[in-house]
This record gives sequence, C-alpha cells and structure tokens, in this order.
Amino acid sequence: MRTLLAALLAIFTMTTHADSTVTTPTVLELRQYKIFADKRDEMIAVFDGKLIEGQEAVGMRLLGQFRDLDDPNRFTWMREFPNMDARGKALTDFYTGPVWKAHRGEANPLLEDNDNVLLLKPATAELALSVPAASERTKSGDQPTAANIIVVTIYYLWKDPSEGFTRFFAEKLKPELTAAGVPVLGGYVTEATPNNFPALPVRQHEKVFVWFTRMQDAAGYDPLRRKLDGSAIGRELEDYQERAAQVLRLAPTPRSLLR
Repeated sequence: MRTLLAALLAIFTMTTHADSTVTTPTVLELRQYKIFADKRDEMIAVFDGKLIEGQEAVGMRLLGQFRDLDDPNRFTWMREFPNMDARGKALTDFYTGPVWKAHRGEANPLLEDNDNVLLLKPATAELALSVPAASERTKSGDQPTAANIIVVTIYYLWKDPSEGFTRFFAEKLKPELTAAGVPVLGGYVTEATPNNFPALPVRQHEKVFVWFTRMQDAAGYDPLRRKLDGSAIGRELEDYQERAAQVLRLAPTPRSLLR
C-alpha cells in the first residue's frame, strides 16, 4: 500500500509542477554540418538519394534535411529516436552496416565538420514535433511538393529551461507567437543523458531551448523579431538568455518530411 501511495504522490507531483520538463521517449538530433565550399548540392544528392532509407531501416526517423539560407556551405538535418537506448543501437547498426559502408566514401570527403550537433528532447509532451509519416516522403527523383521555410530558433540560457523558461515559453511567448500568425511546431531542450555513441560528438552540456516554426518566405520572421525585441515579453525573454539566439532559416531539400 505504501508503494502504491508513493507512486500516486509522484504522479500528482509531476502533473502539478507546470514548469517541469516532461520526460518523453523521444530523442532528437539537430545536426549542422559544414560542407566544403560549393559541395553542398553534392552532399544533398548523396544524402537524399542514398542515406535516408538505410537509417530508417535500423530504427531512426529522418525528420528533415535543409539548405541553410544564410550559409551556402551549411547542411542541416534532423533525426529522431524512440529513446536513448534505441539511439545507441540504431547508430551502431547503421554505421557498421552495409548502407554506410557502401556510401561513406561519397559523403565523408564532402564534410569539413560534423560536430555541431544538439541532442534534444521535447520540452513538454505538447511541444513534440508532428511530422508526416515516412511513407509520405517524396521518392528519390520525383518532383517534390511545395515547401515553406523552416525557421529554427536556438535560445542559449543562463539556467536550465526547467527553471522558469519552459513555463515562460508555454504561457507567454507561444501565445504571443501564435497571435502573430507564427505557428510553434515544436519546442525542445537539451537531452542530459550521456552520449551513448561517442564516435559522433554532441554539444551536450549547453542549456538551450530550441523551437521550430514554418514561414512562407525567408524574411517572414524578421518583422516579428523586431516587434518582440521592443516589447515587454521581448525584454523578459532577453533576461533569460546568456547570449544572442541563433536563428536558422532553412529551405527543405526535395525529400525532407518537414517542409
């Protein structure tokens, strides 16, 4: 009976503590690759054409691949895992498996740096990204569907997001964004579980909050940023930040699910 009461009390505590980061089984990698000059299109051709299905076959989910509109030599992509244990197994299976062995000789020479990686989890269950199923991905060589611009904002914080920022985002900033016509597609924080595939480094000890939106054009977010900067919410947002936010304006590749 004591054990049951303790479990019920723990559940009650979690559901009443609004600012707690919800523990979910999803793990997301946000990967920003530096590609050698003028080689990004080659990288996208290799990646979209030869490396997506092989990763998904071993338990990953490829959410999106993008051209960074502000850096012609940056290729950004995201993949998702059910949990950290599944991540370790899937990465081992892929990078020791036949697909990577067959194509690493094409991909690796195009990479100048691939260590700029954030390992993330949803800030709350409600802020997990919702992305179409893999079956809806454009087949290699087919005409892609129309795409928007995906904007990723990375806030670098003084404190862990659970110490006030997640609540601020959910209760103040997200409603402000929504009212301005900017949909919040997802919000993520650092996954603190140690990296269980050391062959691929991650920036794991940074206190970040990452949110995603979709805009019709590359400049769509700029007026909103200027408006936020001059508002009371913008000043409150600035108080949480250790340094200026990083904003990624991303154009989906032909086979990106997120678009």
